[in-house]
Amino acid sequence: MMTNVDAGAGDRLALAVLVQYRMATTEQLHLILAPRVRIEQTRRRLTKLRDEGLVDRITLPQAGRMRVWFPTGYGVQVAGEWPELRGRRPPRKVSDRTAVRLRAGHGLTVTETALAFLQDARRRGEVCRPLDWIPEVHHPIGNGEAVIPDALLYYRRGPEGGEGSMLRAFVEVDRATMGPERLAAKVTAYARLHAYVPTIPGRRRPAFNQEPALEDWRKRYPLFPRGCCSSWTAPDPPAWRPASSLSRPPPQTWP
Repeated sequence: MMTNVDAGAGDRLALAVLVQYRMATTEQLHLILAPRVRIEQTRRRLTKLRDEGLVDRITLPQAGRMRVWFPTGYGVQVAGEWPELRGRRPPRKVSDRTAVRLRAGHGLTVTETALAFLQDARRRGEVCRPLDWIPEVHHPIGNGEAVIPDALLYYRRGPEGGEGSMLRAFVEVDRATMGPERLAAKVTAYARLHAYVPTIPGRRRPAFNQEPALEDWRKRYPLFPRGCCSSWTAPDPPAWRPASSLSRPPPQTWP
C-alpha cells in the first residue's frame, strides 16, 4: 500500500511558483502558498529546497535585509518537465544573482500584485490559484515586435465546483514610473495585438468570398483578455480593480 505519495506536493508548488513568478520574498511565498500555517513552515520548506539545489536567495541590505528567493538553473530544469509548467520559458537570467538584485524592485511588485489578486479571490470565495498568474507571456505583433504584459491573469468568478465564468486579463504593473507617453504606447500595442493577423510567406490573401484569416490571439484565447493596470505608490497598497470587475466593458482605447 502506498502512503504519503503526495508528501512533496508543497515543495513542488513552491518551486513551481518561484519558477513561474521569477522571484518572491519569504513572506510573499508564505501568503501565496500556505497562509494558514506558521511562517516557520514556509522557511523550513525553502531551506530544504535550497539544500537540494533547487532555489537560492539574495539579501537586500537596503530593504531591512529582506530575503529574495529565486529558482536555480537546476530548479528551472526540474520544474520545466512538469505538465503545469509546460511551455513556460523563464528568462535566461532568472537564476543570475545580479540580475535578480537589479530586477527586484519591479519583480517583487509584480509578485505582490499577484498576491493581491489571490487574496481577493480567497476573500470572495472565488477561484484564482497561484499558477493562474503567468508573468511576461510573449505575444508577437509583427515586424519582430511583441506585446509582453507584466502578467496574464486567469480568474474564475463564482465558487469552486459551482457555476461561474472565466476571466482573463493582461495586467500591467506601474510603480509610479510610467509616464503618459509610455502608457499610451502600451495601449496602442495592445490595439495592434487585437488586430494582428500573421502573414505566411507565399500564401495569397483570401478571395472576396473566402473567410478572412483569424487574428493571432484567437489561437490562445476564446475572448480577448481584458486590460488591467495596477498602480503602486509606495508605501501604499496598489490601486487596482478587483478581478470580479474585469467582466465590465474596458475603455474604448483598450480592445
